[in-house]
Amino acid sequence: MKWNSIRTKLIVFMLLATIIPIVATMVVTYSYTAQSLRTRVAAEDANLLYQGGRNLTSLLDDLNRSSSNIYNISTLLQAGYEDVQSNSQVYAVLSNIATSVPDIFQVYLYENKSRRATLVTQNTPQRNYNIGPFGDALGIDRPSVWVQSSHMSHTYGLTAILPRYPSEPVFTLHRKIEKVPSSNIIGYLSIDVKLSALSDIVDQLYEQNREKIYILDDHGDIVYSDEQGKLGLPLREKWYTERIASAPSTSGNFEEDGNVFVYQRITSVGANWTLVKQVPVAFLTREANRAAGINMLLLAVSLIIIIAATIIISLRITAPIKRLGRYMNQIQSGNLNVDIQPAGHDEIGAVMRRFRTMMDTINNLILREYKLELSSKNNQLRALQAQINPHFLNNTLQIIGTLALELKVPQIYTLISALAKMMHYSMHNDDRIVTLKDELEHVKAYIELQKERFENRFSFHCEVPEELLQVQMPKLILQPIMENYFKHGIDRSKADGCIRLEAVQEPDGFVKIIVQNNGAKIPEDKLSRLRQGLDGVTGALDGNRPDPANQDGRVAPIGLINVLTRLRLVYGSGADLNVANLEPAGVRIILKLLALPQ
Repeated sequence: MKWNSIRTKLIVFMLLATIIPIVATMVVTYSYTAQSLRTRVAAEDANLLYQGGRNLTSLLDDLNRSSSNIYNISTLLQAGYEDVQSNSQVYAVLSNIATSVPDIFQVYLYENKSRRATLVTQNTPQRNYNIGPFGDALGIDRPSVWVQSSHMSHTYGLTAILPRYPSEPVFTLHRKIEKVPSSNIIGYLSIDVKLSALSDIVDQLYEQNREKIYILDDHGDIVYSDEQGKLGLPLREKWYTERIASAPSTSGNFEEDGNVFVYQRITSVGANWTLVKQVPVAFLTREANRAAGINMLLLAVSLIIIIAATIIISLRITAPIKRLGRYMNQIQSGNLNVDIQPAGHDEIGAVMRRFRTMMDTINNLILREYKLELSSKNNQLRALQAQINPHFLNNTLQIIGTLALELKVPQIYTLISALAKMMHYSMHNDDRIVTLKDELEHVKAYIELQKERFENRFSFHCEVPEELLQVQMPKLILQPIMENYFKHGIDRSKADGCIRLEAVQEPDGFVKIIVQNNGAKIPEDKLSRLRQGLDGVTGALDGNRPDPANQDGRVAPIGLINVLTRLRLVYGSGADLNVANLEPAGVRIILKLLALPQ
């Protein structure tokens, strides 16, 4: 292929114009999406870990407060005891501690004075005499209250206890019982807590099998992990020892080795824990990777289509374009009677046919402009004549009303005035947008005429807040809604008819106008067709003409459909109309529209 040919240039430039933006968009979108996901997940996980840390702190505080109940029997521990009542009091305090916090497995108490060890496991007390304190409970070089990392439960040296409960992973809160106000130690208290107390909190903080979570103490030992084999062992991972253990901040996040790490430090009495969540980057960017794969597939398909399209364009479209160019050169030289032959039935052929039609139009332009000018003047004259007749009729009604008032027939004057108001309101076609107050005045005039027609067999109630009277809306919207009641709903044999209109300001800025009556309900089949017609209004405005007839050939009511159509033309999707039957009788029509700016 030659570089100077249109075919070569089209192929090269269209490929470049397509590939470069698409690839650049893919790269930028993928990078931005991946980074946005990392940032969002880090922020969400930070908030999640903060809440989880507060829950863990609350758990430890509850354990600490529960352990302090041991001071209720500090006098017995200091003096020693042998009586049954004192034994019962000690067991009661230990049982209270064992049941104060859910998931406590067992409670261990050692008394220095009497060299006794008491173990309450699952509400089962056991005691040994003349033994020393268990080594873990001593807590050498530890504060008075401290938390031991996760380990398997044991019997604290009480080898002869029965029954024996299966050992399970626990963490332990140890308290040195001191002789207040001195610091002399009179005993030791240890509370073993099942790891389910931690899992109930931690399992809500991560997605299992995809993410990992750790609770580490101040020595780097694992207090909790979803990997049972690592419990109680030190964590030697580089991301912890170099990034988290030495970090001065109480919380933070970073990315390393294909993972996002978020941590939150927890400080409570006897425990300095760190809550760490590990999220694989591949898990975060899985949606972005899937979107990138789809984009690559679309790019390949687009390239194939573009190459085929450029070849077709170069072979079949350029020749007719050149012929059209020759026709235009002849016309430019002054030859307006060029014989333009269509080049086929495709778009270029259609362009050439329209070009030929356009030349015929140009040749007749002067004559057509003259005819249009005459037609315009005739239309202006007809419009002026059509305007005179309604004005004459309105003035005549005013004269009749004045005469009725002079003859002391006020009822006739009221009806004539109401009719004149309606005509005056309808004649001003330029006022396509009016206020709700104007619409209500028109409706009230219409109601006055209907009251005379139906001999006051109905009542009308209007409740519109003062601040909504100036809301702007299309003209002649409410009267067709009212008219449905008098056409189809009113019962001439009764005198308790009622029609109500109210307007409500919605919090989202919409204005809701509710019209309801106690007349006859709309038959279900007719109501169904009406709702189908209302649903089709949106399609009609989008260019899809709805079928006004259902499958059975019956036509849906169009009065309310026209109202909704006018509303949608003004408000777009900011308008809606709903129709529903009331029980035991009556119909409710709700207009929802967005107030037009004044």
